[in-house]
Amino acid sequence: MTLIVQKYGGTSIGSIERIKNVARRIAKFQSLGYQLVVVVSAMSGETNRLLALAKEAQNNPNPRELDVMVSTGEQVSIALLSMVLIEMGVKARSYTGAQVRIHTDNAYNKARILNIDEDKLRSDIDAGYIVVVAGFQGVDESGSITTLGRGGSDTTGVALAAALNAKECQIYTDVDGIYTTDPSIVPEARRLRTITFEEMMELASLGSKVLQIRSVEFAGKYKVRLRVLSSFEEEGEGTLITFEEDENMEQAIIAGIAFNRDEAKVTVLGVPDRPGIAYQILGPVADANIDVDMIIQNVGHDGMTDFSFTVHRNEFARTMHILKSQVQPHVGARDVVGGDRIAKVSLVGVGMRSYVGIASKMFRSLAEEGINIQMISTSEIKISVIVDEKYMELAVRILHKSFDLDQVP
Repeated sequence: MTLIVQKYGGTSIGSIERIKNVARRIAKFQSLGYQLVVVVSAMSGETNRLLALAKEAQNNPNPRELDVMVSTGEQVSIALLSMVLIEMGVKARSYTGAQVRIHTDNAYNKARILNIDEDKLRSDIDAGYIVVVAGFQGVDESGSITTLGRGGSDTTGVALAAALNAKECQIYTDVDGIYTTDPSIVPEARRLRTITFEEMMELASLGSKVLQIRSVEFAGKYKVRLRVLSSFEEEGEGTLITFEEDENMEQAIIAGIAFNRDEAKVTVLGVPDRPGIAYQILGPVADANIDVDMIIQNVGHDGMTDFSFTVHRNEFARTMHILKSQVQPHVGARDVVGGDRIAKVSLVGVGMRSYVGIASKMFRSLAEEGINIQMISTSEIKISVIVDEKYMELAVRILHKSFDLDQVP
């Protein structure tokens, strides 16, 4: 029999009625001859409720105890879903991450999965049970409960699919697949039938919120076929995320457009143009555990240059403080300036490898609308630009139209 892993998010099981709908879908798959392992998140809003309670108890909740607490949300979900399935006459059994023995490191609140003891699951599957597993959680070497961070249930689903050698991992959410861009900004956005792991990785890292990036990384590493579907639609093939680039896949140059409002840009003006200056600027920023994204160093003139980079908007004030108090006096910079009203817009597509002129077409399309590009970053399958935040949605719509993303390849 074919084994598949299905993962249902918080909105999919947000009420008893929705849990019953999910149970009917699961039972239908079983009736078609599939073996199933089902991973569920906490009911929508439950994790936030638990986090708020923890902060009432302690200003900075102890990481270990916080994991003990927030992991209970998924425990409620697996029990309720199993009860509903049993009430329908379907054999079902629930397991927490600790009961399965999903082994993780001890980085509380953001643990990483190390390995999974799948013997207990295989025994139940072979006995005809639908196995319902709590997402988002595991257990470390000492037996302490750990959680995988926001969106970690996706990673649990993929990890179980890899461990059990499932045919595919189906991620059920409130959208029916991966779109060329956000349909709320571009109504003409088109659902993709397939997309490669490379493209999905880029889209997830650049702002697409459909899948947690760690789950995509995990799936790519272990060659797990991922499919994104809607839990609110009875039919539909969703979007298959695959490593199989063949003649059956859509041959689009550009797969999609990602965007991110959470950007801030800082520029260190008038620094000496000498070896090691980049480290002298970015070293203190890295020491403060602040992630740097795009970096540009201008061509030197009269022995001086300007150095710009972007950080998450939440880190803007802290970055400016570090640069002004530590870096500027140390390197002798003329000034430090910046702003947090910018956005990043990115084109992604494996077709860029074999087509020329993508960048020039992108830049021309934006220029014709009077949209100024502040920074540019490229890779083999991605072109990202920084623009003023007020032009972000216009930029997305213009690029979507310019590259005919509403048309089936």
